[in-house]
This record gives sequence, C-alpha cells and structure tokens, in this order.
Amino acid sequence: MYKKSLFLILTILFAMSYTSCVEKKPDDTNSTDPTVRWSEEKAKEWYEQQPWIVGCNFVPSTAINQIEMWQAETFDTETIDRELGWAQDIGFNTVRIFLHNLVWGEDPDAFKNRLNKVLGIAEKHGIKVIITFFTNGTFDDSKIPQLGEQAPPIPGVHNSGWVQSPGSEIVNDPSKWAPLEKYIKDIVGSFKDDKRVLFWSLYNEPENPRRGAYSLPLLRKVFEWARSMNPSQPLTSPIWKIPGEDRTALDIVSFLGENCDIITFHNYHKPEITQKYIQLLRAFRRPLVCTEYMGRTIGSTFENTMPVFKSENIGAISFGLVAGKANFHYPWGSEEGAPEPEVWFHDIFRKDGSAYSNEEIEFIKSMTGTD
Repeated sequence: MYKKSLFLILTILFAMSYTSCVEKKPDDTNSTDPTVRWSEEKAKEWYEQQPWIVGCNFVPSTAINQIEMWQAETFDTETIDRELGWAQDIGFNTVRIFLHNLVWGEDPDAFKNRLNKVLGIAEKHGIKVIITFFTNGTFDDSKIPQLGEQAPPIPGVHNSGWVQSPGSEIVNDPSKWAPLEKYIKDIVGSFKDDKRVLFWSLYNEPENPRRGAYSLPLLRKVFEWARSMNPSQPLTSPIWKIPGEDRTALDIVSFLGENCDIITFHNYHKPEITQKYIQLLRAFRRPLVCTEYMGRTIGSTFENTMPVFKSENIGAISFGLVAGKANFHYPWGSEEGAPEPEVWFHDIFRKDGSAYSNEEIEFIKSMTGTD
C-alpha cells in the first residue's frame, strides 16, 4: 500500500511540475528552425504515419557485444539475414541495434558500408531500424571497450561481454569528445533521410551510472550534434527508470522530457506498474515507444505486456531474439556455470530457429496480425 501511494504521489508531482515547465517554454509549434526539437504536432503526425511499432532489440547470436557485431572480422551478414527472417515471420516490423564508436573510428567508411548492409537486410524483411549510439549499461565493471578479439562468453552468465560506448573514462572527460562529435555527425548525416531508419536512439540508459559515468553533459552535446544534421527521423533517448524511483537521475529525465522528439522508455514491470508508468509518461504529451521490455522471470512477458502497449498505442520493442553468445536467455545476475534456465529471461528462438515456446510464438503472431 505504501509503495502504491508513493508512486501515485510521485506521478502527480512529476506530471504537475513537468506540465508547468512545458507551459512556460516558448511555443515551438510553428518553428522552421531545424536545430530545435520537433513540435508536439509534428511528432504526433509522424507517429500516426507508422504502423504499430513492434519488434525487438537485436544482436546476432554470433556476437557477444556491439564491437563483435560490427568489426570486419566478425561481421556476419548470413546470420543477420537468417535471424531477421525469423523476426519477420512473427510479424516484427522493427529492430533496435547498437553501434560502437571504436569500430567507426577504425574505418568510418567501412563501418558505414556495414551499417548500410544491415539496413538493406532489414528492409528485405520489411523491418525498420532504430539506431543506438552510446550506452552506459554493462554487466562487468572491469570491462573497458577495446577493438580486436573479444573475450568468449562466460557459460551461464547473462551478457558477460557487453561493453560501454564510449566508456565512462570518455563520458566524464569533455577533452575526449571531439571524435564523438565527428562520429555522430557522420552517421546521422549519412543516413538522415534514409527511410530504413525509424528513429535515432542517441544514448541508451543515460541515467545509468555504471563505472561512474555521469552522462548529462555528453547527452546535451549528443542531441546538439545530431540535431545539427537536421535528420528527417526523430531523436530520442530512453528513460531508464520510473521518475522518482531509487537511482533515477531527475536532471537527466528532465532534459529528455524537454529535448526528445518522441518519448522512449524501458519497462520490465508487471502490468499494473506498467499502466501507472504510462500514466506518468503521458505528461510529456508525445508519442511513446518502449524500447526495452520482457523479462519473463520478473513478471514482464509478451502475454501480459504486449496487449497493454497495443491498446495504449505504444510501440513495443522487447529485448532479445535468438539465444547466442550474449546469453540473454539467462537472468540478470546469473552465475558462471549455471544450467540453461527452465524459464528463459529474454530471447525467443534457439540458434536452430526453433521456438523457446510455440505457444508464445502463436500469441505474438496474434498480436502482430500474422497468425
């Protein structure tokens, strides 16, 4: 009862304070300046032109992290093509992918060529792509991102090889940001009118303080750099935690509320909390897309969450597709040597294309209209 009351109070206070802030800002509805964020009307018009956005975060099963996905030596178009075909089969029309600045820095043109190939494969399968640049999230605080051969997966451990981009040492040091500006401007500028790109997710989990990262100063610059390219696709960055919860960086949430064209968020809650979270996010008065959800053992499933998002006209991007080197099917915090869980955490398919749950597949198809 106490938690429910506290959540309600936080929701009301946040909505009131945010609405007040918005009402005091200059009206940008009729602005023609490409360097300011989209008006509410433009964002809503864009969203109305989309089908229900439904899909998953995608890392091919042969890659342990973003670097391995994109490096020339391990770039695996055959697997990407096959696995995106399975996503198409269940009616997914969107995937969210993660880039890494180090791979771009090694050879920008070759990197863009690989990205173009992935966009082409996705288009072949009727799928649009959400592109993510930076992320603070990592499950091993000792890992510093580096090029070359990546460490093999630790058996039984969820996401043992994921790395930050660009890394907290760079996030916290503005003197090292010049290459990041070139990176953002090059990629956004190269694909700013590409209809295969659904939107730009500039910074994943900027509130996440792993390895001491404090993201707000860099986050401000990333939006500025991307916005200066005048992309035809909206800019966003996901809210990681319910505003007011422990570890929520309200300064970052406030920045996102004032600068995102559309509001994206992460949600691994049970349906009753999800509904309250949605009520809070409606205060932003912008289209909503959940870019991470679905952890079966903590109460977030396709069966109990997809209907909520569909009925509320909220985009639904689950986490994981094919169980592979990243071990997304193991739960957060799983220990080395753990056996395959009876109930998977993320992921939908095994590497041979067979389903984790045929009943779940049929449910997904019923929601996407492909049954």
